Amino acid sequence: MSKLTAAITAVGSYVPKFVMTNKMLETMVDTNDEWITTRTGIKERRILKEEEGKGTSYLAIKAAQDLIKKGGVNVEEIDVVIVATATPDTLVASTAAFVASKIGATNAFGYDLLAACSSFLFGMSTAASFVQSGRFKKVLLVGADKMSSIVDYTDRTTCIIFGDGAGAALFEPNTEGLGLQDEYLRSDGQGRDFLSMDAGGSMMPATEETVKNRKHFIYQEGRSVFKFAVSNMADAAATIMEKNSLSHEDVTWLVPHQANKRIIDATANRMGLDHNKVMMNIRKYGNTTSATLPLLLADYESQLKKGDNLVFAAFGGGFTWGSIYLKWAYNR
Repeated sequence: MSKLTAAITAVGSYVPKFVMTNKMLETMVDTNDEWITTRTGIKERRILKEEEGKGTSYLAIKAAQDLIKKGGVNVEEIDVVIVATATPDTLVASTAAFVASKIGATNAFGYDLLAACSSFLFGMSTAASFVQSGRFKKVLLVGADKMSSIVDYTDRTTCIIFGDGAGAALFEPNTEGLGLQDEYLRSDGQGRDFLSMDAGGSMMPATEETVKNRKHFIYQEGRSVFKFAVSNMADAAATIMEKNSLSHEDVTWLVPHQANKRIIDATANRMGLDHNKVMMNIRKYGNTTSATLPLLLADYESQLKKGDNLVFAAFGGGFTWGSIYLKWAYNR
C-alpha cells in the first residue's frame, strides 16, 4: 500500500480593492517612496476600507469562496477549517468557526491558529497531520489578516510594511508521493519583546490608559527583528534542503514569507537559487502576515506543475520560524 501524504489540491485568494500607495503614506508620516521601496521592496498594499465594520473573517470567507469556486469543491465534504491569523475577529469566539458556517461547511469543525507571520506555515503542518492520520479527507487552511486594524498610521516603522489579505489551500490525501514531504519548525519565546502588541491580552487588558498610550497597535524593534529574520529564515530553508538532499537545481520554487525583499533575497542566496525561482508579490501587497504564503500560491498557480519541488519559509513575531518541503500535486 502506498504511503499516505497530504497534498494541496486547490487554492484561492482575496485582497481588498483599496490600494494604499507609498505616495499616500508620504502624506501621513515622514517617509518617501524611494526609502520604502529600497528598504522593503514594497510599492503598495491593500487595505480593507470598502467594507466598514468587517474583520478578518470577511477576507477569509472571500478567499475560501474563491477556492471553492475554482476547485469545484463540495463544501459539505470539508472536515476541518483552520484559520491561521494574528488578527482574529474577536479574542473569544473562533473566527474559523464563523468562516466555516458562512461558507456552508456544515459538517466541519473550525478553530484559529496563531503563530504571527508563521501562522500559515505552522497551519500547513497541522492540516497535513490531520489528513495523514487518515481521520479526515478535506482540510481547508485559510491564512488571513486585517493588519490595518492593529497598525498605527503615525508610526513610520510599521505602517509602511503591512497590508490586508487572505489566501486559502485545500489539503487532501495523496498516494502518489506528492504533497508535504518534510518540515522544520522552530520558536523562541524571548522574541516577543521585539515584535508584539502590548495591550488587549490577559497581561494588559484594555483600559482608558492603554488606548490613550496607543498600546493596541503593533510594535517592532526593526533592527533586531530584521537580524533574526534574515538568519533564521535562511537557516531554516537551508536545513530543509540538507535534510532532504535537495540541491538548488532540485528546488523548483522558493515560497517565502513576504516581510522584506532583502530577507527574501538573503534566503534565496543561502539556497543558491536564481531570482526566477523565487515567488514574490511583496511589491503590490506588502506584508499580509498569515496570508503571504497562500497569496503567493494563488498568484503563481498557473505556473506550477505537478511534481514541482516547493520550499516554504517564514519568520514571525514571538519568534516563530521554519520551512516546509512540499511536492505540488496538480496542473492548473
